[in-house]
Amino acid sequence: MGGNRQAVSVVLDEALRARLTSLAGSTRGQVRAVLRAKIVLAAAAGASNAAIARTLGVSVNTVRKWRGRFTAAGMEGLKDAPRPGRPRLYDSRVRLAVVASATSAPTHPESTWTHRTIATLVADTTSAAISPSQVGRILAGLDLKPHKVRGWLTRRDNPQFWERAADICNLYLNPPNDAVVLSIDEKTAIAARSRKHPGRPAGPGRPSRQEFEYIRHGTVSISAALNVRTGEVLTQPIARNNAATFIDFLRMLERTINPCHAIHVVLDNGASHIARTTKAWLADHPRWHVHWTPPHASWLNQVELFFSALTRRVLRHGDFPSRDDLIDKMDAYVIAHNTTAKPYRWTYDARPLKAA
Repeated sequence: MGGNRQAVSVVLDEALRARLTSLAGSTRGQVRAVLRAKIVLAAAAGASNAAIARTLGVSVNTVRKWRGRFTAAGMEGLKDAPRPGRPRLYDSRVRLAVVASATSAPTHPESTWTHRTIATLVADTTSAAISPSQVGRILAGLDLKPHKVRGWLTRRDNPQFWERAADICNLYLNPPNDAVVLSIDEKTAIAARSRKHPGRPAGPGRPSRQEFEYIRHGTVSISAALNVRTGEVLTQPIARNNAATFIDFLRMLERTINPCHAIHVVLDNGASHIARTTKAWLADHPRWHVHWTPPHASWLNQVELFFSALTRRVLRHGDFPSRDDLIDKMDAYVIAHNTTAKPYRWTYDARPLKAA
């Protein structure tokens, strides 16, 4: 009883009592449904509204509401009543047109959808005006993002891919005894750029800042050879990325490496690597054993890991007032890298490679 109002009497038959008891003890049911079942069961047991409210930690008005609704309509009365609100502006036909547009190719000559172009197309095809913002809400609700494009490569199912990949993985995991294993490639067109104004260091709650405008001072290209066993790297600036330059780099490695050791080298299918003169030079030097990466799989070449680190640590946010300054900073990074170099831990299960 609350105030001067008489509590509504609740009477349950065995079927209703069993159903409400099951709901009240459920661990997967909605919290509000469990609470309402407990209110009705307590009311049927003869408890007052105030006592039920204290036990369940709710207001007396809440107890009175669900007690009364159950008495009036049974289990249906414990359901939420329809909520008032603005009726839907767009029927399923319009929403389907939005989805159909977003999942089809844009109209000529555009290559990417925008909310505005989708709204225009839907209005033309359904004669229903819809705003770009409403298109955005419909697409967001369905997690559709037609403005985003992710590239991918359709690789032909060529058995050679698996044979070459397996060969290189086996080379990394089980390098031959008394052999040097090298991963070789070039990094070309590295821009020497200096910012027009000095940057600002990071502060609490604020990232470092870098001037957007820059001055170009030319580009630098390098050849690099990574010793897979040790993690050490040897780099050399190159004027041109052609077969003659690449052979000169191989000759330098030939002179540097102990003649007692065989040389196993991982190469991708770059033009300077597969040129006839390059293959002829390799054939004339039988201690060189080439392991070719499959087409479109240069990521199997471990030297790419070094290039990635060089880009992150030196190049991406670096300031280089001249080509010579860029070369000096790359050389300094290589020297520092080699003082603490460790081999990369090789994995081939889609996890990132990490230094050992």
